[in-house]
Amino acid sequence: MAGNGEKPSAIIFGGINTFSRALAALLVPPEGDRLVSHLRIVDKFSVSPPTTYLGSQFPKVLSQPDVEYRQANLTVPSAVASAFEPLPGKPPFSYVFDLTGEVNHDRGEVIAIKLTFTVARIIALEAAKRNVAAYVRLQQPVYESSDKGTHDEKEDVKPVRPLDVWWHETLRMLASIQGLNLVILRSGFVYGPYVEYGLYSLVITVASVYGYMKKPMKTIWGPGKEPVHTVHVEDVAGAMWSCAMWINKQGREQAIALAGEKIPFHNDKSKAKEVDGMIPPDEQSIAPLFNLVDDSETTLAKGGSMITEYFGTTFEFYSNFETTMAKLKLDDLVEEINEHHVGTWTEMLQRSNPPITHTPLNAYMDKYALSKHKLAYNNEKIKSIVGYELKRPSFDRETLREVVEKWKEEGTWPRLDGN
Repeated sequence: MAGNGEKPSAIIFGGINTFSRALAALLVPPEGDRLVSHLRIVDKFSVSPPTTYLGSQFPKVLSQPDVEYRQANLTVPSAVASAFEPLPGKPPFSYVFDLTGEVNHDRGEVIAIKLTFTVARIIALEAAKRNVAAYVRLQQPVYESSDKGTHDEKEDVKPVRPLDVWWHETLRMLASIQGLNLVILRSGFVYGPYVEYGLYSLVITVASVYGYMKKPMKTIWGPGKEPVHTVHVEDVAGAMWSCAMWINKQGREQAIALAGEKIPFHNDKSKAKEVDGMIPPDEQSIAPLFNLVDDSETTLAKGGSMITEYFGTTFEFYSNFETTMAKLKLDDLVEEINEHHVGTWTEMLQRSNPPITHTPLNAYMDKYALSKHKLAYNNEKIKSIVGYELKRPSFDRETLREVVEKWKEEGTWPRLDGN
């Protein structure tokens, strides 16, 4: 472990296709002071040649000294154990950031167990064996909260889909591993530069299409009061780093005393006998847990109106009759709804100056994207206990502009009408 003023060394597992690129840019920025002495990033994707979107910043991060990328199958324990081995002359890794987990909602339960629950267990067991100073787990927005107010960490938010259930079950399992200096960071919906994954990047893309067509963007979920709380990717990175430093200082027992929360059971009880490593339903799980959202308290109507206004159009709701009919046959409507904007997005790319032949962004909204989402977190705990200060407290026109301009600069967003 790092000590006497030495900078820690760190491993990031997973998340190349979500948010680990932003975390790496914080830990070892191409320009500015480094936070760690050595960074290793381990994931299933290739980065040379790339098999997933990397953004224009991440290759600069990877090109630096003392930064290494390893492509590995994280379902194989020996591959994970090897990833923990330091290079000759380097100290053992002391901080572990776990951004693993399946994020495609159309995957079945077997895949969810293997790529979310089992992968995290393999990494965490190895981390505990090596007595790492900090193990920070990022939890995706896989929950649904009630309609009223914001919800602190003690309130029971519910996982909805099978994939979500296993993301939640992963937390119970991690909390049960003795000797693991675990902190759980539970995020809202993430947006930001080079973030092509998630609900908000899709909404931004589709809103631009309706702006281009000069038509209102509509939803069946009127009047739009549902909370869909947001957080900037820079704050995901910043909060993970702050949580690592915090538990390194506190240690496991003190961290639980200060911030421990019960993680309730939300699964099929029969699975406990079928899934290796799953703890019994009646066994109590407690771990330090923090919500992470900005101060915007974004709702469907508020966020939709701000985004569509940026692109010169409006955010509207279908009539009560249209809404009732749409809810009854949402599965059938997915393709019909997408007909309105998927082809137009392709047209925008072709008409761009210069034309865009490849982009990670798409305008196809699947059933998950078209469904109702309700997620409202209170963020006071991480501010008061960890002392984290939000870098980007508001999701507003200026932060949206930055996202779009970064995509334009790297050539993945269409330049139209001289813009």
